[in-house]
Amino acid sequence: MRAALLVLLVLLVLQGCTSARPEAASPSQSRSAVVHMLAGCPAAGSATGAGDVLPDLSFPCLTGSGTVTPGRAMGVPTVLNLWAPWCAPCREELPLFDRLYAGSGEAVRVLGLVERDTATSSLNYAAEVGLHFPSALDEAGELLADEGLNGLPATYFLRADGSVAHRQIGPITSYDQLRDLVAEHLAVDVPA
Repeated sequence: MRAALLVLLVLLVLQGCTSARPEAASPSQSRSAVVHMLAGCPAAGSATGAGDVLPDLSFPCLTGSGTVTPGRAMGVPTVLNLWAPWCAPCREELPLFDRLYAGSGEAVRVLGLVERDTATSSLNYAAEVGLHFPSALDEAGELLADEGLNGLPATYFLRADGSVAHRQIGPITSYDQLRDLVAEHLAVDVPA
């Protein structure tokens, strides 16, 4: 019995951020207080031209109003971060995206897409760590499945026309790395 428990523990540790979504946690704050803290999602863009584009899927904004359609042209370079509260590397890199959101002004749009989680769990985590950038919810993990990804985190650098400039699969470990990726793939210099 003890050996079976040890094997199960090792398997859970190795599985890391590929687990299915957790059950919803009880809210630590009122939904309206958390929703007020998060930025609203941008309006859906126009149809994207040819080339490497994300699928035309729409996801509800965590604030409860509007949707995010990553496969549409946003009209401005966009950094789309796929994250979830249950993903340890995501938790480590989320403050980097919040900092990019706060410091990039209108030059770059920062969006989050919560994968395989619930609205309650996602909002509770956003409140816990003080996230401000807009995020939508892909509760079923449709984008992950379409992109053939088994885990998180993943970040997409999208040109203003909506085409994919770069896919960063795996964690971004520093703000300098994130700024360098934005400069390299979106040709935008973000202040330090």
